Amino acid sequence: MVTTVVDSEITLGDVEAAPEGAPREAAFQHALEVLKERRDEFGEQGFVPRDFMALLKKAGMFRVSVPQEFGGDPMPPAQFLKMVEQVSEVDPATGWVASFGSASGYFASLPIESQRALYSKSKDIVFAAGMFPMFEAEKVDGGYLVTGEWQFASGCKGADLLGMGLKGGPETEGKPLTALVDRNAVEIIDNWDVAGMRATGSHNVHADRVFVPEELTFVRGGQPSIDEPITRYPGLAYAAQVLSAVTLGAARGALDFVIEKGAASTSINGGPAKGNRPAYKTGVAKAEAQLRSARAFFYEATEEVWAKAEANEEITDHDKALLRLSATHAAHESREVILSAFNIAGTGAIFKSHPLQRFLQDGIVPAQHAMLQEHTYEASGALLLNLDAGLPSFP
Repeated sequence: MVTTVVDSEITLGDVEAAPEGAPREAAFQHALEVLKERRDEFGEQGFVPRDFMALLKKAGMFRVSVPQEFGGDPMPPAQFLKMVEQVSEVDPATGWVASFGSASGYFASLPIESQRALYSKSKDIVFAAGMFPMFEAEKVDGGYLVTGEWQFASGCKGADLLGMGLKGGPETEGKPLTALVDRNAVEIIDNWDVAGMRATGSHNVHADRVFVPEELTFVRGGQPSIDEPITRYPGLAYAAQVLSAVTLGAARGALDFVIEKGAASTSINGGPAKGNRPAYKTGVAKAEAQLRSARAFFYEATEEVWAKAEANEEITDHDKALLRLSATHAAHESREVILSAFNIAGTGAIFKSHPLQRFLQDGIVPAQHAMLQEHTYEASGALLLNLDAGLPSFP
């Protein structure tokens, strides 16, 4: 039986972020313009290709969580979340894939030398992971032999590194492990057949007795081995936030569309322009207030916790609960805004070719994610009441 050794086989791309400041902002704006032209292509083929991922790398979206210790340019979470919003205003599925630019924050739980080795090869690493179901790996000298098939590996076709979920043991206090492997060490199973978020390419990934050195495994959300503001910011809460930002962006895109159309169009039956109808005006106003309110809470919680991370102050479970609550709230309120925009737009929005279909099909998906589902309201409320959240790894 063949065993693939991956500890010395990890290869990372040679695309680097543009210099900070105006060049990087120009790279980001260029990526948005290209996305407007290619988003239909990505949806039809069912994944975001590597050449476009390279544009997001140049925009700096995949080095936002790299610690300064390793020459990184860590970005305040609110700044990155707003970038995810902007991408999602154009195409929510691409926004979902771009949101994993923050996922390298998980690497902070790797041994310091493992991080140093990774970042010496590249600071612009696209990471995708299939965490579930979690498999029992065979412990061998120096690491693990990993076999299994994992679901929902969003962005796997454009990734440099893949993570696979393993069952934890006493040494991890039962918390799951993530095993890091080169993208070429696993097989991607093309089985992502969905109506919403098609371009995320969240296929299954399969590994057959792949050797993973122990130093390339980490506890997801585990204790960071580097102490910087970006590593103090709660990793699991951040993972929920980046997905919620996708829905915020999708809602903004949907609402901007109906505002633009309402201001410009006339009725096909000779009646007043859509925007002059009471229901249209009221619907737009309510949706605008709903979206802005949810977004304000979302960023208020983000900025408050980031200020604590920068000051090296204790970040409490209450703080984390507010991050999780604001993320869940933003995702669910934004989904309602998308549905309101669909309602406001009228019959024309039912056609596949209608621009709102992109926001409808993709934008309502994030609230279905386990990190943003309704039960996270209950868990957040429990923590605000100083009770047990009742969920593992929450907040």
